[in-house]
Amino acid sequence: MVPLSFANHRFEAAGPAALYWPAQKALLVADLHLEKASFYARQGQMLPPYDSRATLDELAGLIARTAAEKIFCLGDNYHDDEGEARLEGDAALLLTEMTRRVRWIWISGNHDRDVSGLWGGEVMAEWIGDGLALRHEATPDTELPEISGHFHPKLRVPVRGRHVSRRCFVKGEKHLIMPAFGALTGGLAANHPAIEEAVHGPADAIIALKEKLVRFDLGFALKSSCSEATSIATKQLVLPFCVKEPIDHCAQ
Repeated sequence: MVPLSFANHRFEAAGPAALYWPAQKALLVADLHLEKASFYARQGQMLPPYDSRATLDELAGLIARTAAEKIFCLGDNYHDDEGEARLEGDAALLLTEMTRRVRWIWISGNHDRDVSGLWGGEVMAEWIGDGLALRHEATPDTELPEISGHFHPKLRVPVRGRHVSRRCFVKGEKHLIMPAFGALTGGLAANHPAIEEAVHGPADAIIALKEKLVRFDLGFALKSSCSEATSIATKQLVLPFCVKEPIDHCAQ
């Protein structure tokens, strides 16, 4: 795991879409979107029905690797309000086992406002402690530094002559937006205007690799000369805006 600091707290990137918080002995993940495949199956779009188990298997592995004693799930834990009751049997059994072993905190999101903790765990709208706020969606004018999810940020970067899309964290002065953890989640361009508005100032996209963090300046502090009609896809083709390497593993 690679150290990453935010708001004078030390975290560790635990894979491409999770944070370990040593001071709290806690794992932070966002946007599991459990039972997304079964939701689409109801609409007639058949997808392999293994997304929930794949997501929870990966999370169980991280719990074992970090010895976490607490889990914060930052909203959109299920893809819809009925997803919790619809959770596939093996996945429900695994989730129940995990919520019995560790303190599990579900933060409700816009997709699962009625999450109840049916398979264990506590439910709350947000968590505040140690000078931080953990919530689902970023608050542009937040008073406390906050960690959130909701946007599923991704970055398209050039790799050996082609462009590859990677999940990324978006880190501003008072905002840290986490990538989506779920197996079937899509993503939003990290430099999308909605993310720029949410972080309310300069920000970097941070891609967590096995041995280092790679950081890209998103250029939010600059005045764009492009028209509002410029597509995000076109803007993504010119990434990285500015690659900051070698990165300080405790990024400021």
